[in-house]
Amino acid sequence: QVQLVESGGGLVQPGGSLRLSCAAARITFSIYVMAWYRQAPGKQRELVAAIGNGGSTNYADSVKGRFTISRDNGKNTVYLQMNSLEPEDTAVYYCSAGVSGRPPAYWGQGTQVTVSS
Repeated sequence: QVQLVESGGGLVQPGGSLRLSCAAARITFSIYVMAWYRQAPGKQRELVAAIGNGGSTNYADSVKGRFTISRDNGKNTVYLQMNSLEPEDTAVYYCSAGVSGRPPAYWGQGTQVTVSS
């Protein structure tokens, strides 16, 4: 059974940074598009950033210039470096794996990020 396990969430002050990690198991990691989504209370889940199997990336407008997605195929891990965090970034962050052009096939259980003073 495929496993995606997120880590690195927590409480941070506005302007601070966090680095999320997602370790994948039982999956041919290198062929998948990996992505980070988030869901804030009362809102729909939204795409934050994605990285293709060739390394191409795309970001939500709200995080461009502040967040960076990367992957290490040798470690079956995808990362999300989040800088200049804002209270509006507060959400549960989910890792996903999928095929380009299709909805994600696999999801992690999520990690909470709270930005508050």
